[in-house]
Amino acid sequence: MTAKLPRTGIGIDVHAFAPSGQSRTLWLAGLEWPGERGLAGHSDGDAVAHAAADALFSASGTGDLGSNFGTDRPEYAGASGITLLTEAARIVRAAGFEIGNVAVQLVGNRPRFTPRRAEAEAALSAAVGAPVTVSATTSDGLGFTGRGEGIAAVATAVVVEC
Repeated sequence: MTAKLPRTGIGIDVHAFAPSGQSRTLWLAGLEWPGERGLAGHSDGDAVAHAAADALFSASGTGDLGSNFGTDRPEYAGASGITLLTEAARIVRAAGFEIGNVAVQLVGNRPRFTPRRAEAEAALSAAVGAPVTVSATTSDGLGFTGRGEGIAAVATAVVVEC
C-alpha cells in the first residue's frame, strides 16, 4: 500500500474598508478590533479567515469560498469568518481529508496585528482543529493596501487524504 501524499492549496481574499460613515465592526483573524474601521463584504469581511477557508477548499478540491458560501446564499449574510472557517474545515474532513496546517499572510497597514497574533492564531486554530499561523506585513505604501483602502490575505493549507 502506498502512502497518501500531502496536498497543498492556496487561498486569497481581499476586502475594502467599509465606506466612511458606515458603521461596521472590524473582524479580522477571528477577532473583533474595536476602534478600527470595518471591512465591506457579504459576511463579516474577515479576509484572514476567508483566505484560510479558500486554501482548505483548494487543497481538498472541494470548491471555493464562493461556491460554498456565496452571495447567493442569504443564510451566510453577515456570517462570521470563524463560522465560515469552521464549516470549511468540516466540509474538508467530510470529503475524506485530515488537515495538517494553514499558514496565512496578512497584508495591510491597519490594524497593528503583532500584539494580538497569539490570540488570533488560537481562535483560528480552534476553528480549523489544526494549527493556523498568521504573519503580517505592509506593502510599503504601494497599492490599495498601502493606500489604506483595504486588506488582503494569502493562505496555504496542507491536507492529507484519509
